[in-house]
Amino acid sequence: MKYRKIGKSGVKISEISLGSWQTYGSAIDIKKTENCVKRAFELGINSFDTADVYGYGQTHAGAAEELLGKALSEIPRHMYVLATKAFWPVGQGVNEQGLSRKHLFEACNASLKRLNTDYVDIFYCHRFDTETPLEETLMALDDLVKQGKVLYIGVSEWTPEQIMQAEKITSEMHLNPVIINQPCYNMLNRSIEKKVLPVCETEGIGLAVWSPVAQGVLTGKYVKGYEFPEGSRAKDPLAMNPLMNEYITDENLDKVAELKKIAEGLGIPLVDMALSWILSKKAVTSVIIGASRPEQIEQNVKAVEIELSEVTLKEISHVLDA
Repeated sequence: MKYRKIGKSGVKISEISLGSWQTYGSAIDIKKTENCVKRAFELGINSFDTADVYGYGQTHAGAAEELLGKALSEIPRHMYVLATKAFWPVGQGVNEQGLSRKHLFEACNASLKRLNTDYVDIFYCHRFDTETPLEETLMALDDLVKQGKVLYIGVSEWTPEQIMQAEKITSEMHLNPVIINQPCYNMLNRSIEKKVLPVCETEGIGLAVWSPVAQGVLTGKYVKGYEFPEGSRAKDPLAMNPLMNEYITDENLDKVAELKKIAEGLGIPLVDMALSWILSKKAVTSVIIGASRPEQIEQNVKAVEIELSEVTLKEISHVLDA
């Protein structure tokens, strides 16, 4: 495993992080969670990502946090970096959502209890809250840091303008700054390249990207003209989400077919090439993978050893830009 510093901070995380969206707390049980977490740690992964809302809707709010907390209980706390998030509704109460001071304090305390820990390394604002003054949010996060419940502050899916506004406020008010951003990024969704990625690079904000294989489309298992595999997300209506509809288009499947040829020419699986391509971006700190089986993690971590040549990167760009 290889490790990178998060932006301008001093903390390092593995280039591959293990996430728990659509897996822990909804799709798999504690034993499978423990097996995946244990194997990930054995392979050098020290970064684990979750959120209070993961599992809500399928079971209950905090379900993924509870499972991850149990799975991590056998690993010394100082050996891993743990991240969770708050913003989305986790109940019916009018204040059980957003980034108000009230909800952030209550959400953080609830997450710590579910994760069975005294602190989280990274506490993300899961989205931007247009109904709460940004100063209120950033001051609340700063207080959580000062209380020792949070070590670092992150944001997810914020616009470059929102990120810059936060940077300005934390600088002027001498608050703990945002050190990491968690956007969606993969070969089929490159929307952050124009503005978000450059802003983060300039401001020294790390990037931990989610959906690196486009909900499984970049594994190559979906082929145009053929029925989707049994057990896949695209085949199971209950596992479907809006992102799948965006990714599974004829245009994208044509691109995936061409990308698969490039990967085969290199003698590597397409999924490894997809992850390695993301890691070729200097601004990226880590890619967040999902896994329901240890074998998936064993496959994914191989990507950190792959260095794509300039020739290969140009071939990939040619396909993606077509």
